[in-house]
Amino acid sequence: METIAMPAINLAVIMPEILLSCIAMVLLLVNVFVPGKNKAYLGYLSIIGLAVTAASAVGGWGPSVSAFNGSVVQDNYAIFFKIIFIISAGLAILIADRYMVQEDCNQGELYPMVLFATVGMMLMASGTDLMVIFLGLELLSIPLYILAGWNRDNLASNEAGLKYFLLGAFSTGFLLYGMALTYGATGSTKIMAISSYVMSNPGVASNPLFIVGMLLIAVGFSFKIAAAPFHMWTPDVYQGAPTPMTAFMSAGPKAAGFAAFIRVMIFAFPMLRAEWSDLLWILAVLTMTVGNIIALSQDNVKRMLAYSSIAHAGYALVGFAAVNAEGAAGILFYMLSYAFMNIGAFGVIVLITKKGEINGNVQDLAGFGHKKPLLAMVLSIFLFSLAGMPPTAGFIGKFYLFSAAIKAGYVWLAIIGVLNSAASLYYYLRVMVFMYMKDPTEDFEWAGATPAIAVCLLVAVGATLVLGVVPGTVLELAQKAVQF
Repeated sequence: METIAMPAINLAVIMPEILLSCIAMVLLLVNVFVPGKNKAYLGYLSIIGLAVTAASAVGGWGPSVSAFNGSVVQDNYAIFFKIIFIISAGLAILIADRYMVQEDCNQGELYPMVLFATVGMMLMASGTDLMVIFLGLELLSIPLYILAGWNRDNLASNEAGLKYFLLGAFSTGFLLYGMALTYGATGSTKIMAISSYVMSNPGVASNPLFIVGMLLIAVGFSFKIAAAPFHMWTPDVYQGAPTPMTAFMSAGPKAAGFAAFIRVMIFAFPMLRAEWSDLLWILAVLTMTVGNIIALSQDNVKRMLAYSSIAHAGYALVGFAAVNAEGAAGILFYMLSYAFMNIGAFGVIVLITKKGEINGNVQDLAGFGHKKPLLAMVLSIFLFSLAGMPPTAGFIGKFYLFSAAIKAGYVWLAIIGVLNSAASLYYYLRVMVFMYMKDPTEDFEWAGATPAIAVCLLVAVGATLVLGVVPGTVLELAQKAVQF
């Protein structure tokens, strides 16, 4: 009788995920058994939990360790992305309480949902088996569907949750079908085993089953990172979702999509690199151009930042298309920088908007720079960074991404990226024009920062400027992280 070999179990490899899952479950119970309408303490407990998880993750920096029969890995690449996810979750939680109280939707389950979504992202970064990546994706997506429709009394939030759920489920079907076809062609769902099988059986690379599987996987991940033409869900979901959750969705899940996308394409499909690199070239141009062109005509600030988020996915795809170490390191640095500058911008928007987000248009910012000069300056720093202006993190990130494209011979791709970045200045500067060059129509007396939001903005501004002025240490870490 044949015995079934049990895989080597090394819980240390997934210790950050275990810790954060346990913390999220404890918070769910605390929310049930501790009475009271004030749920801010759950946010602070979540921050402590995220800090403990970050310490656990950083402790694994060093040589790569695989576990569970090669299904998950603890390597510097995954750890770098885990820190991005933790930072995104932490900053979003800091800006959440004030908004949720204002909108009368401050249920305590919000914070465990954010933590569970973060666990899903971490599994996506660590997964070296298509099934583990898929499970991570589902663990991320289901809380996000809930968070997008969190404000049950707001029709726009309800619509956002429903649209995200329907389109997300549809795109997941593409991804899972692509994984199934890849398994059918190679007999394995483990990324390295897929590559080894194809290397020893070169004919598989021309098998239509294998090629279509790769294309469907690319389509599924393209939806998750909001790459054109798979971006149609993004503006409505970002505009309708509660602003702190929009901030969270724009940074963490996008980075998680890139983390899994890069690992799968580079390691499972290296023999088709020329084909998928050309595909990414086209995706990058489409995504940058569509995002920026449509953002030019947007009046709603959240919707404008949604199209801006699409364009930023295009900039990251420039580095991905380059398929070199510089491009991969550039994506890691850019995702970290983007988390700070984009969540920071949304943090200021949380302070500006009234209940029901009735003043969420660019025109409603008229005179904000005169009434609240410090907050306006902070928002301007974030917008300059998003536009890629020195001396901010956005400039350094774009510089490395475009440099990687030029090094790979994609000079025209870099030129298109620079032109798109220049075009984006219009809609970012338009916000500043209204803040500083228009007469105020409101006194903005409600736009005072709470201590939590003040901490978020201080951290985000500091990181945006430090990464723009002295990026060396973080860039070195990013380069070490992509030495697979």
